[in-house]
Amino acid sequence: MSEQVGNTMGPDEGASPWVVAYLATSGLVFVLLMLFGSAMRAGQAGMHDMDAALFYEIMTAHGIGMIGISAVAGAAIMWHFLSRVVNLSVGIFKANLILFLAGVAMILGSIFLGKYHSAWTFLYPLPGQSMGMWTNGAAALFLSGVLVIGVGFLLLHLDIGRALIAHYGSVGRAMGWPQLFAGDKSELPPPVVVASGMATIANIVGLVAGATILIMLLINLYQPGFVINALFAKNLTYFFGHVFANVTIYMAVIAVYELLPRYTQRPWKTSKTFLLSWTASTVLVLIIYPHHLLMDMVTPTWMLAVGHIVGYFNTFPILVVTAFGSLMIVYKSGIKWDVPSRLLFFSLCGWAAGTMPAFIDGTISVNYVMHNTLWVPGHFHTYMMLGLVAMVFGFMSYLGKESPDEADSWLDRLAFGLFMIGGAGLVLIFLYSGKMSVVRRFAGYQPEWQGITGLAVWFALLTVAGSAIFVVKFLTRLGASTRDAPRVTQPKAVAV
Repeated sequence: MSEQVGNTMGPDEGASPWVVAYLATSGLVFVLLMLFGSAMRAGQAGMHDMDAALFYEIMTAHGIGMIGISAVAGAAIMWHFLSRVVNLSVGIFKANLILFLAGVAMILGSIFLGKYHSAWTFLYPLPGQSMGMWTNGAAALFLSGVLVIGVGFLLLHLDIGRALIAHYGSVGRAMGWPQLFAGDKSELPPPVVVASGMATIANIVGLVAGATILIMLLINLYQPGFVINALFAKNLTYFFGHVFANVTIYMAVIAVYELLPRYTQRPWKTSKTFLLSWTASTVLVLIIYPHHLLMDMVTPTWMLAVGHIVGYFNTFPILVVTAFGSLMIVYKSGIKWDVPSRLLFFSLCGWAAGTMPAFIDGTISVNYVMHNTLWVPGHFHTYMMLGLVAMVFGFMSYLGKESPDEADSWLDRLAFGLFMIGGAGLVLIFLYSGKMSVVRRFAGYQPEWQGITGLAVWFALLTVAGSAIFVVKFLTRLGASTRDAPRVTQPKAVAV
């Protein structure tokens, strides 16, 4: 069989209370960290006086927090749909959230009580050489908090790997490799299984690398004679960080695969092209990270070349297949658009738009000029905020609907407008500022940079307002989220 319907289109049993807990936590933390980001931009714009040390503390919390909470939200989406196909452990799912919250408490304590502020990258030897800005204890608490969160996600992915092997016989079969490479004619795995398999393979490797450097840094804090090669430490850090950040959106995009077909009443079919795309991205996401090292001249030239070339191709396989598939199932489907479906569809636009400045910055000659400017926050805010966060809010809004025919309220439409206008304005100012060589990671700005930064603050506040409405509405409908979620009828027989 060369194709298979990739989604179960019948009634859904509703969301697990633990999925709702993941989403509620994610929504609240998203809003909090957006406020952190707005406060930083307001300080840079001269709207208020912010102590430089406090700026870097908030920057550290914002950066590490956004990546972590994006992973929590993505994991909730993945687990929700995958648990309907394979037998996942609820205990491990609970443990991951508990470990995440414990790690967050440790990280926040290290930052706002211990004054630790090395940014999310915790690059060696900075944690242990703070020039008196923080103690080794504060650094150890931060690194241990990140390690605790990593352990939780490692347990989650190991459980997913176990479940895939138990159901399909191997992770390779879950990824459709026998059908793709060996001519096997058996039924193809559905999109949720393929995406989950890819996320599991990549994140297990990335998390092990992250745990390795975190443990080495912890040893170095108390045994300074344990010297780490700085370039090796940076490779491990950025390998871990890049893989973990990218996998967040690979988990969240499952909501698009599962929910858009329910709106259009057209199945999302798994094909060999789909399998090949996800398999290619499994390899590419593991070898692309050297594009973060383009300014490290001592890095072997072949690694820089790999980072440069793979940077152009990494996003194409999944994104092109996903975008094309979405257009095909929506085209002439008679879809009745509402806020959840709009968020899910436009999230692909945000993801795609965010890759364009990434391609540009991944060019070595451009990277030398642009990498330490706001161009870089511009690209990752585009695909994370207008991509991943839009997917998460789309899923949350979908679960919160009380019936399939429930019309959007004026508040729903307002939230969507505020989020999209605010988000688009914010990222465009990031990118324009990068083009004008406005630096990133600076607490203080030159007067000529402050005007446009002040405008960015207002767009950021619009985004916060829209996000807050989505989250508050979801929280007020927690009961509806755990009851039968709205579903459409069985799909029409339409070739996609």
